[in-house]
Amino acid sequence: MPEVSFWFPLQLTLHVASLATLFALVFGVLLAWVIHRFRFPGRDGLDAVLTLPMVLPPTVLGYYLLVVIGRNGMIGRWLEESFGITLMFTWQGAVIASAVVAFPLVFKSARAALENVGQKYENAARTLGCGEWQVFLRVSLPLAVRGIVAGTMLAFARAMGEFGATLMIAGNLPGRTQTLSLAVYSAVQAGNDSLANQLVLVISVVCVAILWAANRLVKPKW
Repeated sequence: MPEVSFWFPLQLTLHVASLATLFALVFGVLLAWVIHRFRFPGRDGLDAVLTLPMVLPPTVLGYYLLVVIGRNGMIGRWLEESFGITLMFTWQGAVIASAVVAFPLVFKSARAALENVGQKYENAARTLGCGEWQVFLRVSLPLAVRGIVAGTMLAFARAMGEFGATLMIAGNLPGRTQTLSLAVYSAVQAGNDSLANQLVLVISVVCVAILWAANRLVKPKW
């Protein structure tokens, strides 16, 4: 069993979770706005598909990612043949896996926040000559920002704790792709309870702090 370290998994986890949360934030907010704003056939089906990573087992998500970005996958083969890029067993693959898992938390939070924005404000902006992008950027987004930020914080916590999909895509390579959750698994397998306790404590403290802050953020002001 390879030796498990402490600092590298911590640094990698923060790096991977930050990038994954950024991707989840950008695409989650944009798709939430599209589904909130427009009515089109298959809208409810698209909403269900975008929410699916929230309920599917992480290993199933990992399998889907293998089909798409694996070396024999649709996108993975194209990337390798065209640009020599391989996402398997890399920290970039871990970012993709974590982003997919964290995405629904941003998406659902953003959609709920946007739907709570009063339509009278949006309609008033339209009567003043604002286009849809201007309404979104100047009215809807500022009014929904608290809910979006809370969902983003939850997505970051979820990305930090991702295990199954990351293991299937990035593997568990010490010094290369081993995140905190994978390091905990390896430490337990190696019988290193002291290191496992340290890693678990770090993850628990960070996640509790994020949940506390998210609850404070969405708590209504009286």
